[in-house]
Amino acid sequence: MKRLLIIATILCTVVLIIPTMMVLIGDRSTQQMTMLEPTNQKPAVSNQVTYEPQADVSIQVFRSSTEQVEEVPLEEYVVGVVASEMPATFEMEALKAQALTARTYILRQMLEPGDVEVPGDAMVTDTVMHQVYQGKEELKSRWGGDFEQNYARIKEAVLQTQGQVLTYDGEPITAAFFSTSNGFTENSEDYWPNPIPYLRSVESPWDERSPEFTSEKVFTKAEVEQKLGVSLPGDGSVGSITARTDGGRVASVSVAGKEFSGREIRDKLELNSSDFDWQRQGDQVVIKTRGWGHGIGMSQYGADGMAKEGKNYEEIVHHYYQGVSIQSMESYEAKLTARAE
Repeated sequence: MKRLLIIATILCTVVLIIPTMMVLIGDRSTQQMTMLEPTNQKPAVSNQVTYEPQADVSIQVFRSSTEQVEEVPLEEYVVGVVASEMPATFEMEALKAQALTARTYILRQMLEPGDVEVPGDAMVTDTVMHQVYQGKEELKSRWGGDFEQNYARIKEAVLQTQGQVLTYDGEPITAAFFSTSNGFTENSEDYWPNPIPYLRSVESPWDERSPEFTSEKVFTKAEVEQKLGVSLPGDGSVGSITARTDGGRVASVSVAGKEFSGREIRDKLELNSSDFDWQRQGDQVVIKTRGWGHGIGMSQYGADGMAKEGKNYEEIVHHYYQGVSIQSMESYEAKLTARAE
């Protein structure tokens, strides 16, 4: 009787243990399957933008070095622009944001060519007149041994945003960008003639990390007089800054009774920024600037700073371009085809 009781106990234990073991084995298998899933999938985009551009969408680029027009596939063109306009070592999310600006710029250019004259049948030049573009061979020469890793990073950023553009009221925006702010971006009308609703002044504190955040330039008194077409006051001053913009840059300045905008001073003296202070030191004029570039739209160093703090590219572009949407180029295919015919 005792022997039968022991056998019955063993059988009951086995019956209870086997299902538990099966569950554990199943859980482990599921965990292994999850861990083996690829980790390089595209991140989800909140507005579900997916688009595979047509193979025949290409950009005619006037190459300044050869003075020839080169036909470049759209996404390859975007890679060449991002590689030329932003350091490859920047955070991936900043590179993605730059890819959106580059693609948006060229889409707008294709739909509404600007006033800048382009040689031949080209859509754009490869210079700052439009967007700086470099092909693979130029990038190999520039990057040397770092070419493979740099190019791979840029290409990944472009592919993960493939076909995405920035729009406002359903139209591609003027996707302005620049290197470094003075802590704020500019309202468009404080540098360009007209107000643009999505190009508003916003804070950009991350730019303080930029090596271009501050700079100094020294002129002789004679150089300043010649460049501005004035005679500096005899009291040892330069001129009075009479107003500043919402972004803290110089709006207007008076020099020897002559009025200038901050942009005019920047252009005439070739300063890094229109946020400046100046003073006379004997026969010299010392000008200290904050930031680098026109200050409108996305700050590149600001974008990198946001990315370092964990912000993704969608958050970056929505910070610098107010009220915009991320949309697919697919809706513009008909317009692009019509223009090409």
